[in-house]
Amino acid sequence: MAPGSPAARRAAPRLLPALLGLHVLGIAFALEVSVGKTNTVMSLNNSDVLLPCTFTTCIGFQDLVFTWYFNSTEMIYQGKIKSKASEPILVRSNPRVEFVGSTTGKDNNISIVLKNVEFSDAGKYTCDVKNPKEKNAQHNATIFLTVVQKMVETDNTVTLIIVGIVGGLIGLLILFMLIKRVILFIIKKIQDGKKECLVSSSGNDNTENGLAGSKAEQKAPAKA
Repeated sequence: MAPGSPAARRAAPRLLPALLGLHVLGIAFALEVSVGKTNTVMSLNNSDVLLPCTFTTCIGFQDLVFTWYFNSTEMIYQGKIKSKASEPILVRSNPRVEFVGSTTGKDNNISIVLKNVEFSDAGKYTCDVKNPKEKNAQHNATIFLTVVQKMVETDNTVTLIIVGIVGGLIGLLILFMLIKRVILFIIKKIQDGKKECLVSSSGNDNTENGLAGSKAEQKAPAKA
């Protein structure tokens, strides 16, 4: 079937959905690697630090290999996982690195702990995963380690001042609204009282002047 021929043009609409389906299928089966919500971690000098990493795959894995690198070149840990039912087998490791993850649980956790952290350990750590079951799909995620002599407490003075000012303004606004409601209530009561006085005063005038509706009109006529 020559390209551009009538038969090829008729086949194109049928091939397009199939190609799109393969593309979506490839996305669904994609291997993903994550180091969590943040890619930075801070540690005290001479302490241990956790370097988190997990991976996901929709079709499972077999003979999966994961490797941790320091600054992209130095391999500090490598493990191999035969299947979901087995835990990783150590292939290669640095004496100061300990595997603390698990792949038989809900999450495929391949985290490690770096012991006795030194200032020279600060840098980039890459968690690399290769899954032969996905045609050797390979992905990675990076986390940056900062080593400090001591943890510095965050100065929240400015934040507390801002929160105090905002809270004070809100309190004043609520107080103003309450005072406004009280004043409006008092004004309404005064106005209602004035209306009652006007009605009462009008009734008294009619009685005294003998107008219609007064007591003078209700007296019986004098006998002849």
